[in-house]
Amino acid sequence: MIVLGLTGSIGMGKTTAARQLACLGIPVHDADAVVHRLLAKGGAAVAPIGRAFPEALVDRSIDRQRLGARVFGDDIALSRLEAIIHPLVRRQERLFIERSRRRRERLVVLDVPLLFETGAWRRVDAVLVVSCPAFLQEQRVLARPGMTVEKLAAIRQRQIPDSRKRRLADVVIPTGAGRRLALRKLHIAVRVLLEKKSAPRRRRPIDK
Repeated sequence: MIVLGLTGSIGMGKTTAARQLACLGIPVHDADAVVHRLLAKGGAAVAPIGRAFPEALVDRSIDRQRLGARVFGDDIALSRLEAIIHPLVRRQERLFIERSRRRRERLVVLDVPLLFETGAWRRVDAVLVVSCPAFLQEQRVLARPGMTVEKLAAIRQRQIPDSRKRRLADVVIPTGAGRRLALRKLHIAVRVLLEKKSAPRRRRPIDK
């Protein structure tokens, strides 16, 4: 089974790529979706985050906006939050991989926004990066509700540059030249991976 890591900086089109991969019948593990479930009522992260950041606890769930405001610009608070969230997400990822192996899937996708930044690249066989020009990225992101130039700058600071992601990738899908071209290249990449008789050998990423 080939484990493909899907990543890309904010606004690059990763969500669209993940949705298309799922439409092709490829199992996709969405780290962001897992986080949403962990923060919802009954989620495993509600209690520990509620103790660490009580102002974010609302009606037995974690209010993402309040939590984001609490950790925004506070590296210590962010590290504390990540120490709670990351192990829980990783556990769900392991369960996903185990289930996929039992089902004899040929290809699965780990959709991880901070794949390189968190070291998750070590757990995949190949990496696919979605990318678009910086001006288009800004247009897409700043059109989102509640997004500001300052917030985008802070997010970019946490992410390694797009140019470096592209150098580290095994496959790069450009998303700035139209949806049709991006999807066609994505389909080709999947076909090439499925034609391989064994998992690709990952290159060791350069230092951040």
